[in-house]
Amino acid sequence: GSAEMEMHVDAVEPGSRVLIVDDLLATGGTAAATVLLARKTGAEVVGCSFILELDGLGGRAKLPDVSCDALITVVA
Repeated sequence: GSAEMEMHVDAVEPGSRVLIVDDLLATGGTAAATVLLARKTGAEVVGCSFILELDGLGGRAKLPDVSCDALITVVA
């Protein structure tokens, strides 16, 4: 599938340190797109935090250079 992500132009200032927080890490596509979008603004992504991670879907593999944490990890 395909999708589009948008962010307001002044949502993050260049040089900002940001933590991306999402409810679910599954395949990693949304998180990877969010990291890319934040970096395009000149922000430094310091990490990603998730409430739930579906470990069997390999989402962390799409975020190799980002520190990731999850409150709950489900091994499937």
